[in-house]
Amino acid sequence: MISPVVYLARHMQVMLATLGQMVRSPMSNLMTIAVMGIALALPAGLHIILKNVQQVTAQWDGAAQISLFLKQTVTDKQANQLASILQQRQDIKSVTSITRIEALEEFRQNSGFGEALEALEDNPFPAVIVIYPTEQSDNLPTLQGMLASFKKHPEVELAQLDMQWLKRLYAIMDFGRRGIWVLAAMLSLSVLLVVGNTIRLAIQNRRDEIEIIKLIGGTDAFIRRPFLYTGFWYGLSGGILSWLLVTLSIWLISEPVSQLATLYNSDYSLSSLDISSSFILLGLSISLGLAGSWLAVSRHLHAVEPE
Repeated sequence: MISPVVYLARHMQVMLATLGQMVRSPMSNLMTIAVMGIALALPAGLHIILKNVQQVTAQWDGAAQISLFLKQTVTDKQANQLASILQQRQDIKSVTSITRIEALEEFRQNSGFGEALEALEDNPFPAVIVIYPTEQSDNLPTLQGMLASFKKHPEVELAQLDMQWLKRLYAIMDFGRRGIWVLAAMLSLSVLLVVGNTIRLAIQNRRDEIEIIKLIGGTDAFIRRPFLYTGFWYGLSGGILSWLLVTLSIWLISEPVSQLATLYNSDYSLSSLDISSSFILLGLSISLGLAGSWLAVSRHLHAVEPE
């Protein structure tokens, strides 16, 4: 019975031997590694981009607000009284009352139709009450319930939940997240095929050597071992290359993003792959290399038999 030390030493010997074989024929191996690296870098890069978008939108979770457009017959005094009543609710953080004159002046400054408004005899704008819910109430079911209760007030002409744009953004992000998973699955399959085809060619090139090993009693596990370690090195090299590509890409665009954030008075900066994500990427790459190698060896090794 082989001792664990000898068994481990043999595995290390085979591992280093397969690495030496790959180094001695760099061009063909670099092509396989490059395909793996690019294929894995694409979904990893998209994942990082989506993660950065989620970090930006995380601070918008409290951006929901409810606007109450009051009837034209409601005076500013009545609007302020309603705002005071609403402010006493436990699910409301703050309330802002906009008078009819303030609404007209704001529209005059922002619309560019100041001269046209001078021709109007009456102020067409109603008083508006803007409601900011508390953090505990800042979720869609609660906000919809609040909206329904506000519509029952006799002074309210229209109640509007200003969260539709945020819901659309989250829907787009969910679509992007699912698309990344689909893309990652397809590219992972392509990596399996690339590694499997490379190992298949290696088996064919070493057909005579495999036949001789089988003639002298070599087992399938002994013959399979160097091919599995070759798949391991492919996976490790492809994972490192994909990590480098993603990190380099984030570094190249980080400065323009920082300049854009500065224009919006923000100190936001792009985040790259963290330690856990990096290990997941390397682990996935190694797993794909081993899986592709195992599938190729299991399928084609039995076809090589000494005559």
